[in-house]
Amino acid sequence: MNRVARRVHVDGVVQGVGFRPFVCRLAVALGLDGHVANVRGGVEMTVEGEMGQVEEFLSRLPAELPAPGCVERVEAIPVEPVGLHGFEVLAPDAGTVGPESAPIAPDIAVCASCLAELADASDRRFGYALIGCAQCGPRYTVSRRTPYDRAWTAMRGFPMCEECRHEFETPSDRRFHAELNACVRCGPTVVLLEGAGQSADGDGAVRAAADVLRGGGIVAVKGIGGFHIACDATNPDAVRDLRVRKRRPHRPLAVMVPDIEAAASCAVLDTEALALLTTPAAPIVVVPRRAGAPLAREVAPHVADLGLFLPYTPVHRLLLDVLDRPVVLTSANHTDRPITYEDGEAVEVVGPITDAILTHDRPIVIRCDDSVVRRRNGRTIPIRRSRGYVPGRIRLPCETPVPVLGVGGQLKCTAALARGEWVTPSHHIGDLASHAGGRALVEAIDHLRALTGIEPEVVAHDLHPDYTSTQLARDLDMDAVGVQHHHAHVASCLVENGCAERVLGVAFDGHGYGTDGMSWGGEFLVADLTHFERAACLRPVALPGGESAIRDPNRMAVAWLTLAAGPEAAAAWARGRVAAPAAVVSLCLDPSRVTTGAGRLFDAVAALVGLGSDVSYEGRAAAELEALAHSAASRHGRGTAYEMETVRGAMCLLDPVPAIRAVAEDSRRGRDPAEIAYRFHVGFAAATARTATHIAGSHDLDTVALSGGVFQNALFLEEVTTRLEREGLRILAHHRVPPNDGGLSLGQVAVAAARSRRGTQTEPP
Repeated sequence: MNRVARRVHVDGVVQGVGFRPFVCRLAVALGLDGHVANVRGGVEMTVEGEMGQVEEFLSRLPAELPAPGCVERVEAIPVEPVGLHGFEVLAPDAGTVGPESAPIAPDIAVCASCLAELADASDRRFGYALIGCAQCGPRYTVSRRTPYDRAWTAMRGFPMCEECRHEFETPSDRRFHAELNACVRCGPTVVLLEGAGQSADGDGAVRAAADVLRGGGIVAVKGIGGFHIACDATNPDAVRDLRVRKRRPHRPLAVMVPDIEAAASCAVLDTEALALLTTPAAPIVVVPRRAGAPLAREVAPHVADLGLFLPYTPVHRLLLDVLDRPVVLTSANHTDRPITYEDGEAVEVVGPITDAILTHDRPIVIRCDDSVVRRRNGRTIPIRRSRGYVPGRIRLPCETPVPVLGVGGQLKCTAALARGEWVTPSHHIGDLASHAGGRALVEAIDHLRALTGIEPEVVAHDLHPDYTSTQLARDLDMDAVGVQHHHAHVASCLVENGCAERVLGVAFDGHGYGTDGMSWGGEFLVADLTHFERAACLRPVALPGGESAIRDPNRMAVAWLTLAAGPEAAAAWARGRVAAPAAVVSLCLDPSRVTTGAGRLFDAVAALVGLGSDVSYEGRAAAELEALAHSAASRHGRGTAYEMETVRGAMCLLDPVPAIRAVAEDSRRGRDPAEIAYRFHVGFAAATARTATHIAGSHDLDTVALSGGVFQNALFLEEVTTRLEREGLRILAHHRVPPNDGGLSLGQVAVAAARSRRGTQTEPP
């Protein structure tokens, strides 16, 4: 017999996805002997048997691994057979644990097999709200470090009962080495807290929570990465009550629906939207609202879309089965603070604004908010990359010579760690204005270091000196690399598209600190991963009152009207709309505080057509303006675009003044605000494409990368892309990380890595 042996090392997403049980079953089926174990760098195994069976094993290993696992590399080294008998899964050997870490799988939605058991009255896990198996359940949020084994997860305090242990040790069982394996006898317990203490547990807790919701009450629900606040999404009074208690007056609220049929009754779903809703990642999918949707209008007022998602934990599944209606499910946090995830904090922070808390005693190791993707006009736009996608790795176009940490920006913050050819972005951390936000950033970095084994030597940060993330970077004992905000945006788009070449980057957002200390945000950059040249920008306009102008779109309307129609006309429009209009106009004449922010231009137009001036959440004015534009296109077709000018010179200026004049005049004459909104969108897109085409031609470029928060606007993205493609240009857009500031850390890491390869930490002259 031609008996051979191989020591095999596998890299990829191979821990926490049932990989070792899969290996064991495959080896046994082929008559091979040996063993397999998680190690710090992935999974290692030794197989012995006949040459043909070993070769078949190695070929089937990457091809047949069930999702969400992913094999990136298989290394098989011939070794001498030692006469192994049988095949077993070994516990991690401390002696084999090295500095490299295998990526942990993202948190995975409960699978169909577990849902079937959950609903089967004859099954011992019937109604068990923490059910799971080797193919589903939380991974990232319950892992303290790698390798992925029970001792280093949140389940270490729950010894398995005899039946669960038998499943865990039986190769033919689908819970074979399911590290979170548990049941009602040995696992975590669900309880409902009301008033001063516990009122129900187990399935009684879920039924009692449903009763509170059915009666119009507000319930906090513990999910995979934190707590949510829930109410009946069909009850207007309940939704209004939730908004008052949470102090969230206008921001659209996500809705969890029982099933696909319920989702289709609420929104218009194409094939891709349906696929997104049902993936193991189970993100919130933002889709066009269906007329007559059976939801309270207060769920998402003044916008055309709804954020929908399906139950992704057994707790959610049981709750919606009992309630049999959609529920609002929004992050349990105060405005501008990270999601609440610890039980004690939930009682203290969330308890006072809810009627009950549906929780359990399995700890959450790290907070992780829900992911959000937008599906509109045949395009999928990532808005927030978090639960279900993190800590998925992204390949760098070129390897980094040193380990790098990116700390993101101030809003929608994420962190990222890179070593070699891979970068691992963190979950969505959120805004850093509060002390809690800064602490959450530190926690995310520490957790990512524990999971990846990466100890960074370089930290990349934004240029803004007052950002919490910048200050953190400068306090770290490592080399710090400043990366301009919009260069990081463009770089993030390049990385996720596997591009390292020189391109034209169009980076449109509300604000980013420029190299001249001014507020940038409407930028055309000729850039690669190492450096950039500012080739054009939006015409600078006053930012009257700084942060006050960001919070009040009426101030931006006054600023643009001062340029377009003069101070007197601007002052006349401002009366009754802003406090101290003369003082605001005076600020508009001060050239020392200006912005090129495209987001501020959308704010101004929103104000000119009469949308609310209360920016209770970031991007509200622009979101409502886009909703108006979509309604115009659907109701009476597409009108004539407003014109904008491109002033050419050493650096081009895209000048919206002609469009502002037209918007103001049409609004004064009572033209339909929706038509005005649409004409502005199309006009701005046409001018953007025209400017980009000119710059690309003058610099001999054939690729345009679109990034920045403005490109969350599906209508604007579609119009710009269509025009550029018509000119024969290749378009790079975001599909894995958000175009907003959630992608900054990825871009920062890429720029710092590229500069390290060239031996410079600063922008080349």
